[in-house]
Amino acid sequence: MNQSLEKLKKLRGRTPDELRVRGAQMLSARAERYGLTGGARIPTDAALFRLIDEKQLKPSASSAESLIAHFRARTSPRFFASLVNREETMSELVRRFGPSAGESVIARARRICEGRFDLLGLCDLEFGTPPDFHLEPTSGKKSPLIHWSCFDELGTDLTGDKKIVWELNRCQYFTTLGRAYWHTLDEAYARAFVAHLDAWMDQNPPKLGINWASSLEVA
Repeated sequence: MNQSLEKLKKLRGRTPDELRVRGAQMLSARAERYGLTGGARIPTDAALFRLIDEKQLKPSASSAESLIAHFRARTSPRFFASLVNREETMSELVRRFGPSAGESVIARARRICEGRFDLLGLCDLEFGTPPDFHLEPTSGKKSPLIHWSCFDELGTDLTGDKKIVWELNRCQYFTTLGRAYWHTLDEAYARAFVAHLDAWMDQNPPKLGINWASSLEVA
């Protein structure tokens, strides 16, 4: 009852247009939650490739294999410049970060492979290998795999500190694994990247879980 009253209080001073937009958003979220729309479904390969502009691909890509072959073979523009010339890439890394930066990058990458991360000023947070992308390690709470609209924006009972979970899920540490690979050519870092990416996709189906609850994080 109290929650309903609080929600009604929030409606005060709202314009008709704002009420219309917010109402449409709420109905859309409810429809999605109950499976009445396609927004929470994983697209088929065919549906995904229909979204690709074939004019940009020569020849056209109709599978994951043909798409990666396209990116590897094309000469302009390059998908990643760093894949073309390792020596040039290493020189640029040294120029930007200094000659001793490689050691700290490799040390961080090793800890990442062990499931240990430094996030938001907190050191050695353990998420497992591959990481549990719904775990908040300071409280030990793991967010349930429910529709994003079911989470309380400010509540911590189900999730712990959401900021810690979201910081991991930004996956900014992928660049650390990439830099460590270029420094060492150790395939362990490449395997860790693939394992973590696969784990993220498996653990975060469309619109389910805490990592879909913030439009800023999704973006």
